[in-house]
Amino acid sequence: MRGVGRASGTPVVSEASDASEAGARRRRPWLRLPRLSAPRLPRSRRARRLAVQGLMALCVLALLPATWMRVGADSRVGTTADAPAREVAVVFGAGLWNGRPTPYLAHRLDAAAELYRTGKVKVVLVTGDNSRVEYDEPDAMRTYLTERGVPDGRIVSDYAGFDSWDSCVRAKRIFGVDRAVLVSQGFHIHRAVTLCRSAGIDAYGVGVDEPRDSTWYYGGARELAASGKAALDAVLRPDPHFLGPEEAGVTEALASAAR
Repeated sequence: MRGVGRASGTPVVSEASDASEAGARRRRPWLRLPRLSAPRLPRSRRARRLAVQGLMALCVLALLPATWMRVGADSRVGTTADAPAREVAVVFGAGLWNGRPTPYLAHRLDAAAELYRTGKVKVVLVTGDNSRVEYDEPDAMRTYLTERGVPDGRIVSDYAGFDSWDSCVRAKRIFGVDRAVLVSQGFHIHRAVTLCRSAGIDAYGVGVDEPRDSTWYYGGARELAASGKAALDAVLRPDPHFLGPEEAGVTEALASAAR
């Protein structure tokens, strides 16, 4: 057993106790700690070459969906100044902080407000998560836009935009949007345009610029993982998590704008 010397305070070790502990480990092998061995690299040149080729193939497969979306949507992405005139802008949710839009979401809403002020869009469809009573992205987005001069009657809320695919499908099938300007950050906008086009919307994307900080790099890395699911959604076209009945919000807002 181990104890503490009264005079010096240094550990005192009993050799007999150590010997008995070693004997117990021999009698009870489950007490032994497993030995960890380093992974073995392929020894032959051919095996190493195959391992490298396999790793390269995995990297290509991981990047393929994101590359396909970027190339396919690149001609349909620009700034607020480049955006064509469309009746509807769709702004995707990007989180709340203490009930207010996060900086990234605020920048998306600023771009949508600019599109409205310059007459490029007449109605703004805000789509986000309201799956919990205490978390309401669309209402927070509406409040932010009205504070920046967008009339409340020109804002339509989609409370079941749980992800990009759901937002696109619901914009088309629930709110009857056929053509729209989409607003999001640059790392996300190509995926949004691809998904909305797959859902049947003639979409143009405004990519909001952001500083290259840790949040931006995290968003870019997340896109690599999200692109795989998005590619499946674009091909398989599943129903959104919640579809529900058709809503006349966009039609009524456009009719109000025409008066």
